[in-house]
Amino acid sequence: MPEERPPGGRPDHRRPYLMLPPALRQAAAWSAAVILLIAVASLAVFALVELRAATVPFILALLGASLLYPVVPWLVRRGVGRGLAAGLTCVMLVVAVGGVIALLVNSLVHSAPQIAEALPAAGHRLEQWLGPLGEKIQHALNNAKGETDSLVSTLTNGVLSGLGLLTQLVTGAVLALALVFFFLRDGHRTGDAIRSYLPGQSAETVVACADRAFEAMAGFMRGTTLIALIDAGFITVGLLALGVPGAPGLGALVFMGAYIPFVGAFLSGTVAVLVALADGGLGTALWALGVVLTVQMIEGNILQPVIQSRTVELHPATIMVAVVAGSGIAGIIGALLAVPVCAAATGVVSVLRGVPARAVGE
Repeated sequence: MPEERPPGGRPDHRRPYLMLPPALRQAAAWSAAVILLIAVASLAVFALVELRAATVPFILALLGASLLYPVVPWLVRRGVGRGLAAGLTCVMLVVAVGGVIALLVNSLVHSAPQIAEALPAAGHRLEQWLGPLGEKIQHALNNAKGETDSLVSTLTNGVLSGLGLLTQLVTGAVLALALVFFFLRDGHRTGDAIRSYLPGQSAETVVACADRAFEAMAGFMRGTTLIALIDAGFITVGLLALGVPGAPGLGALVFMGAYIPFVGAFLSGTVAVLVALADGGLGTALWALGVVLTVQMIEGNILQPVIQSRTVELHPATIMVAVVAGSGIAGIIGALLAVPVCAAATGVVSVLRGVPARAVGE
């Protein structure tokens, strides 16, 4: 078979991809790089999810260590050994977390029946006012009450069947606490450990990325915890003043929801307004809505700019995408961890881009 020749008469021995237009070759190269990146990221996420028994306690330990890390140097400067300082900090953490969980559980247990009864009543009022749309809301709230009753029944009657889950939770909590201790005690050696394994400039880049990620995570955790306490306190006081039933439980929901940006605040505020509507009518509901919106406006316009001004600022669209993606990957745990992990990743990207540390959050 005769060899094909180009119009000039000479055979074309170029490689096939060189025959493509330059723009098409660049597009193909970028497409291959993006596909490879997505594949690697998907495998990494799959591995993290499959190993969640270890990865979730690890990330929770990082969050706890970032929140409490300043306590250890403060104790060391006062003559306490670093190991003892880390141990005392962990004891303080256990006492604080145990006390908060006890208060939240006690409040929610006593408030849950009132909230569960109030939601269908609110739905009945909305059904009368809104017609077909109100009927759909009533149906949804009735289902929510049924699911709440089912959950309470399951928790009450399924103690033995829940021992496996309880064992996993206890094991994860113990692992996270042990990791917090080691992070607090040996965290200052991380840079030297990295430099012992990696050469010069590469080690410095990794150390800078780790420091910036830790700082971003620490700033987010401290700021969010303080904001959650302030929000929950003001909203609880406002609901108590209005005589809304289950105000402590609603305040507990606000505190927990603060760690899930946008979604948590919206859901907890909606529940508070619906309970106020069912118990006190439209006037009480409007006052409760005013309290919730006022607190949220103060948070968004004053608290966050002041408290989190030195941390990594994430665009609201980035936060929403992170929360949705995290919840899709790992449920409520993923939604809780998505934003601090995204803040840490943003810190790493800022280092790789050469952004100075002081510019983060400006």
